Amino acid sequence: MPPTDERQLLGPVLRDVSRSFYKTLQLLPARVRKPISLAYLLARTTDTIADTELIPASERLEALKMLRTHVKGSQLEALSFSILAAKQASAAEKLLLERVNDIVALLETLSATDRDLVRKVLDTITSGQELDLERFGLATAENPTALQSAEELDDYTFRVAGCVGEFWTRICLAHLFSEATLKTGWLIEKGIRFGKGLQLVNVLRDVPADLRKGRCYLPAEGLARLGLQPRDLLDPKNEARLRPVYDEWLGRAKDHLRAGWEYTTALPWSAFRVRLACALPILIGTETLALLHSGPILDPERRIKVSRRQVKRAFRRSIFYYPFPRLWKALGPAQTTSELSPSKRV
Repeated sequence: MPPTDERQLLGPVLRDVSRSFYKTLQLLPARVRKPISLAYLLARTTDTIADTELIPASERLEALKMLRTHVKGSQLEALSFSILAAKQASAAEKLLLERVNDIVALLETLSATDRDLVRKVLDTITSGQELDLERFGLATAENPTALQSAEELDDYTFRVAGCVGEFWTRICLAHLFSEATLKTGWLIEKGIRFGKGLQLVNVLRDVPADLRKGRCYLPAEGLARLGLQPRDLLDPKNEARLRPVYDEWLGRAKDHLRAGWEYTTALPWSAFRVRLACALPILIGTETLALLHSGPILDPERRIKVSRRQVKRAFRRSIFYYPFPRLWKALGPAQTTSELSPSKRV
């Protein structure tokens, strides 16, 4: 049985900051649940630091770099994020920052292989968050800053989520699956796209909220083709003008999720828990894309979100259809007419 402190950090503390994803983590087999849960808890810690807008961007950058160094194991002095913790509106995120040293210490309870994988993925995630703060540190809601190109957005989605797909795959290969029975390179490539797709869904859903933080993840080059600038997207009346480029990104996101479904269905049929843990976010992401296709995408007062009823329905169908391979496979996103490559203009 794990120590009490570990049970608390990877139990109630993780649950209170991970919202619905905690349920996905609980589906995982015990052999991979701990390293994946700890990686997620550390990522939520870095995310909380990056998102504390009451603190200047330069100070958040410094805090991220300090935590990044500690996660790598190259710094022995204790971390203190008391100022950041005091600025949290959420009691759960305040506790997360207060317990940061205990969370980092849990890395030493992992095997050397798992510890290295967690450190690698956190290093990549943190690099994306730091780059975000550098890009948007001086941006304002009145004059949002945009990423410049599709390549920059693709790089961002890799750093903060695509790398998680690779991490998840390598952890599962180390503990659950035989590399001899799976095409490892193919699986990792699909896993990366899986993560990118989930992050791209978040980007497309959160356009209005991000704009009011001075951030526009829709690339400026695509907007320019439509005669738009980032600040034009603050006006919901410009939705019709934005739609051509926005819908292209919806297609890109759906293609990535379809790759994630190929990933999921390629896993051994006996790996029910891992398959279900992968299937749920894909099904929820696909439902979100459908809502974004027809819903208001620039109105900050009407945030598009899949309902709890839809989530429960996806969960039930995943379980009930599992004994029937053909029906279960058909749950995933439908084939698209064409697969956008990174070289396509969007």
